[in-house]
Amino acid sequence: MNTSPLRRSAGLRAGASNDQTRRHNLSTLLAILQQEGAQSRAQLTAHTLLNRSTIADLVGELVELGLVVEGAPVGTNQVGRPSPMVHPSEDVLAIAVNPEVDAITVGLVGLRGRVLRRVRVPTATAPSLAEAVQISADVIRTLVADRPKGSRIVGVGAAVPGLVRAADGLVRFAPHLDWHEAPYAELLSAATGLPVAAANDASLGAIAERRYGAGRGVDDLVYLNGGASGIGGGIIADGEPFGGVDGYAGEWGHITVSGAVDGGDVLEDLVNQSRLLKILGLGPEEVDQLDAALQATTDPEVIAEIRQQQSLLGGAIRNAVHVLNPKLVILGGFLGSLYNANPEFLAERVSERALKAPMESARITAAGLGAELLLVGGAELAFEPLLADPAGYAWPSVA
Repeated sequence: MNTSPLRRSAGLRAGASNDQTRRHNLSTLLAILQQEGAQSRAQLTAHTLLNRSTIADLVGELVELGLVVEGAPVGTNQVGRPSPMVHPSEDVLAIAVNPEVDAITVGLVGLRGRVLRRVRVPTATAPSLAEAVQISADVIRTLVADRPKGSRIVGVGAAVPGLVRAADGLVRFAPHLDWHEAPYAELLSAATGLPVAAANDASLGAIAERRYGAGRGVDDLVYLNGGASGIGGGIIADGEPFGGVDGYAGEWGHITVSGAVDGGDVLEDLVNQSRLLKILGLGPEEVDQLDAALQATTDPEVIAEIRQQQSLLGGAIRNAVHVLNPKLVILGGFLGSLYNANPEFLAERVSERALKAPMESARITAAGLGAELLLVGGAELAFEPLLADPAGYAWPSVA
């Protein structure tokens, strides 16, 4: 993932041309509005340390580009004329896609993580690469055709449950989908005529939670995501996504766990959504009921399974705390439901045999964005080129 424009300094840089500086500052302003929401011109001046006339010129250019709108100032107790409010445009949209073993979910998402539409297409078996491209493209064409009048599409961001090469979005290996060296983004772009970027689903989930969910304002966090395709993770270090040299960091589901039973030896074999659904008598299509069912159960067999999975998950979280020293561990997908079933028991399992010092600052919580999390993360990926260079962005031709 590229460095967020919000993390860059907004001031004039040595050796930079006036045009480079202007484009850099446009990027910074749009990133602030994307991540922080509506701001007054005065607030943007304070954020960037640029003078008021420069902010006025930059905001005016963003308005001309159709990326922001200015509205009436809200009430204020400040002396002098109130500063106009600058809002991200509601007409700038992205498509997000999340292929899974049991469904493909596609969403239409606006700036600030607003999910306007969410379409889930169930599949009887894990979709092949060709099937995933066809289903995704069909839904995308429908969403594009039915989008709000006057809106513009920046492109597509795909959140894929597997190892995705950061350089070009190639899916090197998605074990539960049985994809190997799969050019999903390239094929989907050819099928839709839109630019498509792909990244690991949990890495995108970490970004979404940090910007809009439970991790808002936290610079050091670990996000663990559990879904039908297993367990993955994302890392935010010093406010930036950390993916390792090629983008493969965070494969928590494949770590070896102690205390494994039933022949399993990696975390996602035993901390497993399908096991929970089966023991509760729920089908894959009823996953939205998992959270409530786990919290309501009094069945000793179900409670025993919850405790077994929480014990193994607790060990994995403890390892994450020891290795990365995060301030926050966020659990998403079915892992959030597992956490909500008995937070105290899970916290105890994490703390046992843990080093005291790194545990003092670590906190565990469920994800805040719910079922829309990976769509928000995918959209953030699609918005990146626009945020990086608002003035120079080449909009795709959309019918």
